[in-house]
Amino acid sequence: MATAEELAAQQFSDAVAGYRPQIFRFLLASTRDEDLAETLTQECFLKAHRSWAQFRGDSSVMTWLMRIAINLQKDHWRNRRLQFWRQATQHSVDLDEAHDWLPSADRTPEERLLAAERVSQVWQAVKGLSERQRTVFLLRYVEEMDMKEIVRATGLNEGTVKAHLSRALARVRARLGGTL
Repeated sequence: MATAEELAAQQFSDAVAGYRPQIFRFLLASTRDEDLAETLTQECFLKAHRSWAQFRGDSSVMTWLMRIAINLQKDHWRNRRLQFWRQATQHSVDLDEAHDWLPSADRTPEERLLAAERVSQVWQAVKGLSERQRTVFLLRYVEEMDMKEIVRATGLNEGTVKAHLSRALARVRARLGGTL
């Protein structure tokens, strides 16, 4: 029979295996830097591991982990503003490579090219959003979280989330000529 500690360790291991891809994807989309996204993902799970015994279950594990990831992302950008000497594009992901992240095996080369161009246009539009708008937009349309999950993950009230999401969507649509 497994001890409580062994059971908790297995539950945490299952959470890492199940949610790591989503946390990494959100952080990669937010930072556009693979190394940074990997580092922040590891920090997220390290913080979660340290606090695993205190997790009360007031939200889903995914929402709790996403909240940690959002806070790490915010902390990073706050600290980064003070480190202006570091070049922003040193390890950036090429926007033209973003289409490689999308499943497209059944598409023609022309369809893949059009999809890659469209993804690049969307990323450019998202890049111009405010931090909160970008976070809410990514949680909704990349991580496919519902409104209540976004509210819990960000700590914002529902009206604020809806307002940021609406503004973000309007800005992205305007940037894309209203075709999103």
